[in-house]
Amino acid sequence: MSDQPGQLVIISGPSGVGKSTIVPLVLSHFRGGLVPSVSATTRPPRPGEVDGKNYHFLSAAEFRRRLTEGEFLESVEVFGRGHWYGTLKDEVIPRLRRGVWVMLEIDVDGARRVLDEYPSALTIFIEPSSMHELERRLRARKTDTEEAIQRRLTVAAEEMQRAGEYRYRVVNDTIDGAVAEICSVLQDRGLRPTG
Repeated sequence: MSDQPGQLVIISGPSGVGKSTIVPLVLSHFRGGLVPSVSATTRPPRPGEVDGKNYHFLSAAEFRRRLTEGEFLESVEVFGRGHWYGTLKDEVIPRLRRGVWVMLEIDVDGARRVLDEYPSALTIFIEPSSMHELERRLRARKTDTEEAIQRRLTVAAEEMQRAGEYRYRVVNDTIDGAVAEICSVLQDRGLRPTG
């Protein structure tokens, strides 16, 4: 156990803003000192996803049991599809006690719930340069129906209105720029890069 507890880092931002590209690059600058929290979900694995690495894939019954027993820091049903996602306490608390910094990639509602328990968490909101640019990125992915894109844009607009609740806001004009800005924030707060 470290003399100094770790810091909880919360990253949020609308779907399509580039979080899944940015987060691994940030983590690579701080190997071992900053680790991701692996979320739990009831949705089935997609091709290539590994249980325990991409997500903890739980049955609906197991998720409910663990939720009832208070094992989640936060949980949410996403996009009304009946799939649940959540942050397990055992992914976070033991690491913080050992002095490791833990990064959560969660939505704005989840962030608010975690902040109730960890008000000193470092919060970073990644935003697009414009809603037009976000729509372009969502369409370029070619993974969603028109209805899903419109739903994601509606949610994104709501999330953007709450970006001011975060301590830091990073505009993702370029991946390299966003990564550098987040790394700078973390270093200013005392996290040392590795390698």
